[in-house]
Amino acid sequence: MTIAQWFDYLWLKLSAMAALVFGRTGRAEEIFTQMIRRWPGNAYALASRAHVRAQAGRHADALSDAQALVDAHPQRSAGDWFNLAFLLEANDRVDEAEKAFRHSLEMDPKLDRAWYGLGLALIRQQRFDEAVAALKRNTELQPMSPYGWYQLARVHIDRHEPEEARKIIRHLKKFEPKVAAQLERETGLQP
Repeated sequence: MTIAQWFDYLWLKLSAMAALVFGRTGRAEEIFTQMIRRWPGNAYALASRAHVRAQAGRHADALSDAQALVDAHPQRSAGDWFNLAFLLEANDRVDEAEKAFRHSLEMDPKLDRAWYGLGLALIRQQRFDEAVAALKRNTELQPMSPYGWYQLARVHIDRHEPEEARKIIRHLKKFEPKVAAQLERETGLQP
């Protein structure tokens, strides 16, 4: 990239950021598209346009950008693979989402949200034993987040293990009583 191209790139990047700050997401997307035309495979532009499109609910378009990003830069970031997996799942491509979550975790085994996403993908595939393992790992990494605990309790119910679900409800009562109460209502279980 020449110095002139670098300044052009910097100007477009700053313009896109300013558009986002002022809520002009359509304009930001146009700028990201312009950047991709000029610098195909640019990681920043692809990731940013995917994000803008996902925020707008255009998951298929966002998925296209996320796939292009990991194709062009497969080792850049575990987060890129997580985002691809999230979008794959949102587009009901659960088997592919599982693979992308696993790839993300190969790159960063401590990425708690990827463990959570993997757990959800496995639940959708009714692979409950594997889902329990993934969700347990998520709760180890994020012990104060109720989401993994909630899904783990639901899986224990699906596996006909009410005592395990009760343990989780008791645990949640200590720091997330509303989520614990929701589980009690949904399952009919009392701790």
